[in-house]
Amino acid sequence: MWKETDPSIKNLFPERKGSKTLCGIFGGSFNPIHNGHVALAKEILRKVGLDEVWFLVSPQNPLKPQGTLLDDDLRLEMVRLALSYESQLVASDYEFGLPRPSYTYDTLRQLSADYPQHCFVLLIGADNWHLFGEWRNGSEILANYPIVIYPREGYAINALSLPPAVRLVDTPLYNISSTALRRMIAEGKDISRHVPSRVATFIVQNHLYR
Repeated sequence: MWKETDPSIKNLFPERKGSKTLCGIFGGSFNPIHNGHVALAKEILRKVGLDEVWFLVSPQNPLKPQGTLLDDDLRLEMVRLALSYESQLVASDYEFGLPRPSYTYDTLRQLSADYPQHCFVLLIGADNWHLFGEWRNGSEILANYPIVIYPREGYAINALSLPPAVRLVDTPLYNISSTALRRMIAEGKDISRHVPSRVATFIVQNHLYR
């Protein structure tokens, strides 16, 4: 695993100036967002030395079925509610205005053009790293953007085999998933300990996932 004593990922940005914002891009459906998402982002922010983490709510993931995907604006609102007290975690609808399906490389290129004062780092799980060979323009992402991989149960990563601009960060495993939460809600079970309180209230008030 990547240790605290290893060089900071900031060393991957030789052109970075003091005024640049080092920003992690944490994309996902967040269907719904849960405490594991928030805790993971805070852990990566601290260990990597990021200034911010942007939660990019994806309107369409090319590698996932869309049948259970809740309305874009509802998922975005839940992310906003979950992050309302987290000054360094940002809810973003940036991909809502991009062509669909949204591909990560296109998103990163457009972000770099629109926010030249930011340096962007892609945050992905070990499961997605195993699929990275299937990603559109994956080699271009590797050539232009650092990647931080966080562990996922059942997906081993050999840190010594990673490309130069890729790091494996040692974070806890959060054994809760949005899929499991949707199932719990449909079965009438209480999910209040798994999601921020404002999100739990929003789900109940809007009769979501039933």
